[in-house]
Amino acid sequence: MYAEIVAELGWKDLVDILCMAFVIYRILIIIRGSRATQMLVGLLILMVVTFIAKWAELRTVYWLLENFWTIWVLAIIVLFQPELRRALAQVGHRRFFEAFHRMEKATLIDEIVRASVTLAGKRTGALIVFEGESRLEDYVQVGTVLDAAVSRELLLSIFNPRSPLHDGAVIIKEGKIASAGCFLPLASEHLPSKDLGTRHRAGIGLTEETDAIVIIVSEETGSISMAREGTLIRDLDAISLRRNLNALLKEEN
Repeated sequence: MYAEIVAELGWKDLVDILCMAFVIYRILIIIRGSRATQMLVGLLILMVVTFIAKWAELRTVYWLLENFWTIWVLAIIVLFQPELRRALAQVGHRRFFEAFHRMEKATLIDEIVRASVTLAGKRTGALIVFEGESRLEDYVQVGTVLDAAVSRELLLSIFNPRSPLHDGAVIIKEGKIASAGCFLPLASEHLPSKDLGTRHRAGIGLTEETDAIVIIVSEETGSISMAREGTLIRDLDAISLRRNLNALLKEEN
């Protein structure tokens, strides 16, 4: 009998089973250690009693429990309100889909590093901003709003000297290019070196006022720098740039 059932299972059935197993697992993780655990045990006991009452023909008890199960959805919402609220909050939390976000972040960093190295090799100036907890909406609206996926090709097009957006900064927000051609505030202090130009002043200036991370590609020297908290890390290559981005973006989690 069981062999026949297993033989009839298709890939859709397996996906269905895996999805249900994942949902049940997440529910158990959420309610673990809370008062909802005891409530869940109570509901399971009521379910068993319902079957016993039906089998033993305890009509009054069965009628009462049967009517309870007709409103079980409403009862669960009332009983598990705090847990349901927490579960819904976790659905939107980035840790809930941590594996997917790690993949997206790795792809994002790879595109940024490849674009930065190419721009540096051509001595094409660039400013690439990663938004942190501080909102950069004022700077986003000043530029040209794109809301586009991050790619090496698009970044090279934006910072092409013939592009009308090449003089401004690109702002990356929630994994996408929110805006291009954005103008940033200049650093209030003197730059640590005379060979640093306006792009470096703008990159440092923004990080003095916000928790953003800024990648700066120098048009004059072709060097790659990174600004954060008003300080500048200079002369980065592909490996060190990737390592710094991985470390800094991990802190934002």
